[in-house]
Amino acid sequence: MGFEQDEEEYKAVEGPAIRTFKHDIKNQLSNIHLALAQLPYEVENPTEDFAFYLDTIKMSCAKIDSMVKELGV
Repeated sequence: MGFEQDEEEYKAVEGPAIRTFKHDIKNQLSNIHLALAQLPYEVENPTEDFAFYLDTIKMSCAKIDSMVKELGV
């Protein structure tokens, strides 16, 4: 009975913690997306490297977002 009680207590804490974690990560991703959307307007004559770096960051953000969604809860 002790193991079942421990598991229930863990799940009671785990759910809210994961929801908070997901919320915080998504907020930061939103900030990054906003900055990425604005950067092309701030840089005169962007190079191909600049575009490559922006695309790399966008793809990484999409991957992080996908991983956060997989957490469930």
